[in-house]
Amino acid sequence: MTRSFADRHIGPDADAITRILDTVGIESLDALADLAVPASILDAPAGNGLCVLPQAASEHEVLDELAALAHSNTVAASMIGLGYYDTLTPPVLVRNLLENPAWYTAYTPYQPEISQGRLEALLNFQTMVSDLTGMEVANASMLDEATAAAEAMTLLRRANRTSTSARLLIDADLFPQTRTVLQTRAEPLGIEIVEAELAGGTLPEGDFFGVLVQVPGASGRITDWTDLIAAAHERGALVAAGADLLAMTLITPPGEQGADVCFGTTQRFGVPLGFGGPHAGFLAVRSAHARQLPGRLVGVSKDADGHLAYRLALQTREQHIRREKATSNICTAQVLLAIVAAMYASYHGADGLRAIARRVHRHAERLAAGLGEAVVHERFFDTVLVHVPGGAEAVVAKAKGRGVNLRLVDGDHVAVACDEATTEAHVAVVLDSFGSGAAEPGAPGLPSIETRTSPYLTHPAFTRYHTETAMLRYLRQLSDKDIALDRSMIPLGSCTMKLNATAEMEPITWPGFARLHPYAPVEDVPGLLRVIEDLESWLAALTGYDRVSLQPNAGSQGEYAGLLAIRRYHLDRGDTHRDTCLIPSSAHGTNAASAAMAGLRVEVVKCRENGDVDLDDLRAKIADHADRLACIMITYPSTHGVYEHEVAELCALVHEAGGQVYVDGANLNALVGLARPGRFGGDVSHLNLHKTFCIPHGGGGPGVGPVAVREHLARYLPGDPLETGSHAVSAARYGSASILPITWAYIRMMGAEGLRRATLTAIASANYIARRLDSHYPVLYTGADGTVAHECILDLREITRRTGVTVDDVAKRLADYGFHAPTMSFPVAGTLMVEPTESENLDELDAFIDAMIAIKGEIDQVAAGAWPVEDSPLRGAPHTTACLVGDWPHPYSRETAVFPQGVAHPRPKIWPAVRRIDGAYGDRNLVCSCPPLDAYAD
Repeated sequence: MTRSFADRHIGPDADAITRILDTVGIESLDALADLAVPASILDAPAGNGLCVLPQAASEHEVLDELAALAHSNTVAASMIGLGYYDTLTPPVLVRNLLENPAWYTAYTPYQPEISQGRLEALLNFQTMVSDLTGMEVANASMLDEATAAAEAMTLLRRANRTSTSARLLIDADLFPQTRTVLQTRAEPLGIEIVEAELAGGTLPEGDFFGVLVQVPGASGRITDWTDLIAAAHERGALVAAGADLLAMTLITPPGEQGADVCFGTTQRFGVPLGFGGPHAGFLAVRSAHARQLPGRLVGVSKDADGHLAYRLALQTREQHIRREKATSNICTAQVLLAIVAAMYASYHGADGLRAIARRVHRHAERLAAGLGEAVVHERFFDTVLVHVPGGAEAVVAKAKGRGVNLRLVDGDHVAVACDEATTEAHVAVVLDSFGSGAAEPGAPGLPSIETRTSPYLTHPAFTRYHTETAMLRYLRQLSDKDIALDRSMIPLGSCTMKLNATAEMEPITWPGFARLHPYAPVEDVPGLLRVIEDLESWLAALTGYDRVSLQPNAGSQGEYAGLLAIRRYHLDRGDTHRDTCLIPSSAHGTNAASAAMAGLRVEVVKCRENGDVDLDDLRAKIADHADRLACIMITYPSTHGVYEHEVAELCALVHEAGGQVYVDGANLNALVGLARPGRFGGDVSHLNLHKTFCIPHGGGGPGVGPVAVREHLARYLPGDPLETGSHAVSAARYGSASILPITWAYIRMMGAEGLRRATLTAIASANYIARRLDSHYPVLYTGADGTVAHECILDLREITRRTGVTVDDVAKRLADYGFHAPTMSFPVAGTLMVEPTESENLDELDAFIDAMIAIKGEIDQVAAGAWPVEDSPLRGAPHTTACLVGDWPHPYSRETAVFPQGVAHPRPKIWPAVRRIDGAYGDRNLVCSCPPLDAYAD
């Protein structure tokens, strides 16, 4: 029998589904849908939006289709610049990191004991950024350069305790896409952006809370900002500087010029252009501002045995805790790409990076020598701005005809950017396009730009791995410390850790997708535009909306874009007073943080004891805020893992009061093929392609968070970031475009029937787990029919009250069984939220269930007095090989510690790298760069 891709993607086969349904007590998947999903929103199989999808294709058919689309793109030499540069990714990193499921299927390192490999790699990233920028603390990556600049802007405002000004001063030579995203972010927050030519070192009149500059600038010019930074500080303003990390190997970094914050991108450190993303941005600060940093920060702590260990510090899920008071709505990062960039720096080392930078600059100098007085700036790194009065378009067209894309600045200027992939042949083509002859080596009369004197990348992480053998083993050593989907199930509620199929992943490194500049001529990219157009159409149909933007490069940015659309809709209608966003108490924390960033006031709506939104309280809140009601944000199925049966009524109540309905798409994996938010009352949703549509989590990024809207909101979707006033939320028009073929391939291979079956299987698997575990750990919320949606919440609060065993103990003990923990204490403290997805087969589901039941048996022994909770295998977990050596002072045996239930798993034992980590110690002793050399040696 020939198996379809859907048969390969969906874990349980027909026999397993029968066993699952028998356990749940339901006769068929369709009967489960009829029982669990409210009839008022349930689509008939023929009317669920799937009819617009093409028929399911096989893996090889889809790879052939994508190969043809990639081939239709023109991979020109991209000398456009503007923060995007071609780069040569070392093959050892392509094969063993970017294409390795041990790295790309990992989850955010919220369980640090089984995430030490990616945490160390991220710490290397932070050290790399800190060293090269001359700053003291860097975070574990941002979404892209423009959003990093926007976060820098709000950080400056928070951190400036002396200024009451709402004005931000920016240099005119900032990247245009960065300027646009800054304007989008500033307007709802009441920040006024003032632009001026700052290279002369003179500040305009007036007060400013902050100043933003960039080096090199968009024009390529290198400016020493030391005097301007000092002047800004004298005026009570803080300064953030954009920094090109490759240039920083040669020139004095902003941190040494006195800047308070640095931002930028690490794209040119081995991360492909990818038509705009995904790329790892960065944000670095002085130590005084470390606790203001948004996003994630990896720090050094110690484990239960006193050994060095890494963990996320301070910012971990900060937006979930502080909600509308959070300093940022970002709950993800670009971990996989940050690790690529860090390993690129490790592989080349300081000397190698400096050599690459000198080669890039030498090519730019050759161009300048050949172009002579037409060159505008005397000091530049990689980008040469050329003055050709009235002739710019002709130059660009001639170069394009020879396979080189240049940047048309205006009718009189052309910018030419050199990068790691630039060759002498490219230089010759460019000079010929300007009508210049070949330039002699060197550029007489140009000053040296090599002003940096401070050392960088001296840590062993950047000196030991310059051979392929060493790098290969280092990557393997790190990945062996982690649990990713290639090793076992990751049963995280709300996070949908499903199969990321190899056929979906393969195309993303093809040059026809990976080596496209985001501002390449439109005629160069018909294949990728076809992928984008198909996805926009398919996602609109699947969700019941009319229009989709793929620009947001994370779910948080999709939320933000959707709320901005609602805000602008009300403003255009003259409803300037509509500024209140209702959010249920159970909602994702990012919802409230996004609302605050969009300039909305948050009012919390109560939930009933069964987890549903309390419609009586909703009616009261609507009455209280009727004139000011902008919208409600709900998650469906609810964050409690239940299909609320009153959702259509909830939407109607808000609409009747003049508000809009935002349906958070985090749980869309329980809706595809069954119900569409755009048809049951939603006006806007964001979708998490890294959850429902198979883009891998990558250890905490990349993600893609498209925003889908009804037609009346379509005009408010984010536009081209190169256009002022476009309300762009990311640096590139199509966000992280190079990974969109993953979702395209998934939908194309699954087809309509496969997508619907996947949803139903995910729901069936969750109900199977709930039914089998309910007598051991009560399931906290179910629908009126006794079913859950695609996830279930296990309530440990009574167990903790009786025995002292906590959710942390169960989570850490699961590592001894070879499993990642479910989501802890969200959305209810003292609980575990489990989501199996459709991809796990019945054997894996049973193995997880058996582990949870065995752990409950251990809890019972604690309750019976066999072990004190403080010295039980639960509190001692996880157990490492090192802890078995020497004396064993515990009342439980070594075998119990490391081989629970007395037997080894059929699969190889997974050994956690460290014991339980002391989180409080790490927060009290914040160390955010590579540990000292002696600790590394130990």
